[in-house]
Amino acid sequence: MKIEVINNKGEDTGRKIELLNGIYKIEPNEHAVYLEVKQFLANQRQGTHKTKCKANVTGSTRKIKKQKGTGTARAGSIKSGLLRGGGTIFGPVPRDYGFDLNKKVKRLAKRSAFSAKAAEKKIRVMEDQIIDVPKTKVFKSILKALKLEIDKALFITGNVNDNAVTSARNIPNAKVISANELSTYELVNADYIVLFESAIDTIENRLN
Repeated sequence: MKIEVINNKGEDTGRKIELLNGIYKIEPNEHAVYLEVKQFLANQRQGTHKTKCKANVTGSTRKIKKQKGTGTARAGSIKSGLLRGGGTIFGPVPRDYGFDLNKKVKRLAKRSAFSAKAAEKKIRVMEDQIIDVPKTKVFKSILKALKLEIDKALFITGNVNDNAVTSARNIPNAKVISANELSTYELVNADYIVLFESAIDTIENRLN
């Protein structure tokens, strides 16, 4: 598929660039997308939740009453989870929520996310933009020119562009990442994807 290349003022440069159909024009696999988004969100969880079980609660371990002859159930110490002030029974403990995912599934998920955005005509290709000084005002002017002021926009650069990242950092609906940092979650979460020309080869090398 071919797509027009625009400049940072949102104007057509008169050039078109070829995007691989194997990445931007496949039948999206929703389950693959779901799995990688689930993995991404699971990896963000700290898993530091903790409650005190009866081994952690402060209290005497003396047996409350005799074992037999009371007509009621057996009872241990006052730290039992059945008693007020006792430990929590089967409470949460620190754990890692992350899980492994096949590389082929992850590549399929990214290709599916790109294809879904392309089908909705929400992918744009822009000439490489050099930002010499990190300024939010500069990036806001780009968003205004592209008419993406109120939409979530994900800008993908070829290399790590610290000035661009810093310029967009204070804009809630804009984010800049490099092609090597691609995340299916970021692709799905964005309303529009803006590809810098230098990012296209890197993306194709990774996902083709």
